[in-house]
Order: sequence, then C-alpha cells, then structure tokens
Amino acid sequence: MGYSSVTIPRMLFDLYTQKNKISLEACITQIFFIMFFALSECSLLAVMSYDRYVAICHPLHYIQIMHWKACVLLVLGVLIFSVVYTLVHVVFLLKLTFCISTPLQSFFCDLPQLLLVSCSDTFINVLLILITAIVIGGGIFALTFFPYIIILNTIMKMSKAMRSKAFSTCSSHLTVVFIFYGTCFFSYFHPNAKDHSAVDTVASVFYTVLTPLVNPLIYSLRNKIIQISLKRAVRRLLQI
Repeated sequence: MGYSSVTIPRMLFDLYTQKNKISLEACITQIFFIMFFALSECSLLAVMSYDRYVAICHPLHYIQIMHWKACVLLVLGVLIFSVVYTLVHVVFLLKLTFCISTPLQSFFCDLPQLLLVSCSDTFINVLLILITAIVIGGGIFALTFFPYIIILNTIMKMSKAMRSKAFSTCSSHLTVVFIFYGTCFFSYFHPNAKDHSAVDTVASVFYTVLTPLVNPLIYSLRNKIIQISLKRAVRRLLQI
C-alpha cells in the first residue's frame, strides 16, 4: 500500500493535468519513499523465507522461534535498516546539481534516471549504488532463496500428503518473490537498461502497480474461509 501510494497518485495527477512536471524536492522525496518501501519489501520477503524455513524444517519449535517479540524485532530491524540505507543515497543525491530542463522518461522519479540528468560528477553515487547493490542486494537475495534449498531438501524426504501441504505453504510466497524480482531484474539489469523504452515503462507499471495489487490476492486466496466466501459469492451472482 505504501509503495503504490508513492507512485500511483502522482501518476494519475500527471495523466489528468497533462503537465508532467515535478519539483526537484518532490522528486527526491518520492525517490526516498520508493527506495524505502522497495527495500522494506525485499527484506520482508527474506524474513518470510526464514519463516517458511522454520515452519517446514523445525515445525515443533516454530512457536518458540517465531514468537510475537521475534516478529516485532524482525519488522523493526527491516524498517530501521531500510531508512538508514535510503538516507545514505539521499544525502549523496542532495550534494548534486541537476539540469532541470532535461525530462525524465518515466512516470515516477527513479534514482538511476535522476543521476543521468545531473550536471555534477555522479561517480560516487554510481559507485555507491553498485557497492550496495552487490553487498546488500546480493545478501538479501541470498537470504531469500537459500532457505528454499534446505526447504526443498526437507520436502523431498516427506510423505506425499505432507509434501503437498508444504508446497502449498511456500507457493504464495514464491509467486510474489518471482513476480517482484523478475520485473525488477528486467527493468534494471537487461542490456539496454539505460535506454528507457516503452517496454521498460510497462515493466515499471507492473512492479509498482500490479505487483502490490496482486499481493493480497495471492496470499488471501490460500485462506479456506475466503475460498468458501468467494464460492458463495459466485453462486449468488450466478443465481441472480
């Protein structure tokens, strides 16, 4: 909700007014919140991988390990880490001067694109992005996917009934992970990532609008009560 709220209202405003103008201060503020919510989501996906690991590989100790205080500390840790990381980039961004007349080829302010329209030397900023992307991004990516190697190994040793239940537990989380990382990698790491095309804009819309939209659907549709309620609603509509 937070991630979508940073981009969608501004996008709708620009589409309605046809002005497509934003002040530098507002642009940097938008970048701050975009980075904060994006990193928070990545980190929470990694925490959820750990949660799935404990639930499947150590089910008898799950309540003792993932107790209420542990969950609160993990979420607080994610939020503090995201704020510190984002502030580092924003502080270095504020030291730059920008050629305001150069337009951004996107419907929201993005850090790499904003650096392209800077009149200052952006070597430090680019170096900072590369180092943090490799160290922090690589670390979060590993923490997200590594538990699934152990989970898969554990699942293979289970009975068919237990295996089906375990796969059901992980399916929603893995779906969200692949959608989020797939669109992000396509937008920022394909060969022509610097040349912002219409395809990149579609990918940006996908991970800023559609992914947050389908998240609650993916998670909630696993709930049996919601499944029963949906079936009842569909039956009533068919009867009408």
